[in-house]
Amino acid sequence: MIGNTSEDILILAIESSCDETAASVVKNGRTVLSNVITSQIATHTVYGGVVPEIASREHIKAVNYVIERALAEAQVSLEDITAIGVTYGPGLVGALLVGVAEAKALAYAAKKPLVGVHHIEGHVSANFIENPDLEPPFVCLIVSGGHTHLVIVKDYGEFEIIGRTRDDAAGEAFDKVARAVGLGYPGGPKVDKAAREGNPHAMEFPRGKVDGSPYDFSFSGLKSAVLNHINHARMIGEEINVPDLAASFQNSVVESLVSRAILAAREFGYKKLAIAGGVASNTALRSAMEEACKKEGIKFYHPSPIFCTDNAAMIGAAAYYEYLKGNVSGWDLNAVPNLKLGER
Repeated sequence: MIGNTSEDILILAIESSCDETAASVVKNGRTVLSNVITSQIATHTVYGGVVPEIASREHIKAVNYVIERALAEAQVSLEDITAIGVTYGPGLVGALLVGVAEAKALAYAAKKPLVGVHHIEGHVSANFIENPDLEPPFVCLIVSGGHTHLVIVKDYGEFEIIGRTRDDAAGEAFDKVARAVGLGYPGGPKVDKAAREGNPHAMEFPRGKVDGSPYDFSFSGLKSAVLNHINHARMIGEEINVPDLAASFQNSVVESLVSRAILAAREFGYKKLAIAGGVASNTALRSAMEEACKKEGIKFYHPSPIFCTDNAAMIGAAAYYEYLKGNVSGWDLNAVPNLKLGER
């Protein structure tokens, strides 16, 4: 058993914001002792996307199991835990409520501090797990199904948003294009896989820009251009080369993301750049960002794919730094589905 000494802070973390139920034990914000995830992808695939009510019910079924497994794999008991961290927003309200209610019950019963964590702060904090040298400040590109943000991480849990999407998030665009071309759900990994067999310059799709806002993103025009291309091909009976289309679409998204992130790092004078969120596991994005950073003399950080998807280890890392700052939640902690980055 790993004891809770004065040097070690053990966080039991819970994540249930969308369609993964997860629990993790994290030591001192950087060492993952366990990371248990149950995914609902198979359940939602038949519907082509996440059904919120079904997601909530599946979380209820899985939440006790993942917590028990996380404690067992970490070889600790609830008594050894220093504090309990939980995602309380943003996300699906019913899904969030399952995790929040569970965390509050455990914290109350075990007389442990409760730490509410912002889901996106968790994604950023995933970079701390495998990169012991990474400390703020640095630039971070956050790319997921619901969020596309470009931020300066000024300190642990302290962010300045310098760019964001004006319409679709990048991951949302991946899902919609994947559905339209018949690749199915989840769209991001399926487009990524198909694109590896395609020519990224086969079709020239637009790179959305926002006048007067060089760090902001726009993907609705790109999505419309791809959908129009698909519809036109079907109208004239032309076969769609799915790998070429996927590669060309992905190339446009990646160029938009990389160019703005590099511009921000250069103009704000930062030599450290990180990526986070589900789309951060995209192979083309990781490769292009690594190459661009190398050219600019910027150190590039990224989590392993398992820490890019929704997971509780990242929540444990974020909760550790919130706990150190004394940001402990009360028993009135509630789910906040539209929680903005920087809000508490």
